[in-house]
Amino acid sequence: MDLTHYIIFAVIKLAILLWLLLTAVAYIVLMERKVIARMQNRWGPTRVGPFGLLQPLADGIKFILKEDVVPDSVYKPLYIAAPMIALILSLISIAIIPFGPAWNLDGYHVPLQTTAFWTGAGIQDINIGLLIILGITSIGVYGVALSGWSSNSKYSLLGSLRASAQLISYELALGLSLVGVLILSGSLSLRQIVDSQAGSILNWHFFGGFQFIAFFIYIMAAYAETNRIPFDLPEAETELVAGYHTEYSAMKFAMFFMAEYCNMVTVGCLATLLFFGGWHSPFDGLNIPAPGIWLMISPLFWFFIKVFFFIFLYIWIRGTLPRFRYDQLMSFGWKFLLPLAIANIVVTSLVLALKS
Repeated sequence: MDLTHYIIFAVIKLAILLWLLLTAVAYIVLMERKVIARMQNRWGPTRVGPFGLLQPLADGIKFILKEDVVPDSVYKPLYIAAPMIALILSLISIAIIPFGPAWNLDGYHVPLQTTAFWTGAGIQDINIGLLIILGITSIGVYGVALSGWSSNSKYSLLGSLRASAQLISYELALGLSLVGVLILSGSLSLRQIVDSQAGSILNWHFFGGFQFIAFFIYIMAAYAETNRIPFDLPEAETELVAGYHTEYSAMKFAMFFMAEYCNMVTVGCLATLLFFGGWHSPFDGLNIPAPGIWLMISPLFWFFIKVFFFIFLYIWIRGTLPRFRYDQLMSFGWKFLLPLAIANIVVTSLVLALKS
């Protein structure tokens, strides 16, 4: 593939990814409202469109047309930049995710990944994809921190300080929880990590690699990093009004929520890639006959089914668990998850050493 075709395919993939992601974010919000409504014996949105399916469109129009109120006391440059930083970083992180094996379209090798790069000799995967995602997500808190400081509000500042402390507390556990997966796969490339789980459901790191403890640590730390219940202390409406986005309105307010739901999708994608075989079917190895078109689209089907499960898990936990106290949140991260993550690394290393 020459450079021209690479650029054309890259632009097309980027446009499709942005459209799919922003549409998914809109309907994840709708799904969350409907599912939690049913948990609480309510109907949820029903008025706009059949079964309320056009509610995300109505919400988007409302945010666009709403008056953008900017308080006089804010520091405008950072106040305006903060939601943009949060949203842009969440969109960049999802661009690293591979969604399936490469397709061959009319003789062209097209990887289902936006950030695969062209070397002149062909298209190459990013061999440190996981490291890049961890780096991007770790600086995502800057959007929250800057929004709290620039708002010149005590509620916003407290919310941003909580978010910063929470990220530091849980970033360590999250990173260490993935070391066991890296030891098993021997690579930082997300594609190679998925390829190491091919062949059978027993090859998935959650089952065959016995990384269920690492998965528990990862999912708890990821919930804390995305500020979701029961770790939503930076927002905490009952304590801090709305936390770091108290002084925001209209599309700036919407950007923070778009960033939060984009990060939820990223968390689900990473959990699928690292622990549950990525786009590999749980029926691999059974040699079940299937038509050619299904063999082409089935990796995407299995990948998105797994991601959907993790999004539903987010919603289920929100409708089920209460919020932690702040001291409980910090103790859980430092005194439980961090030692457990270190113990998982030690045990995984010993098992592999004994096997070899």
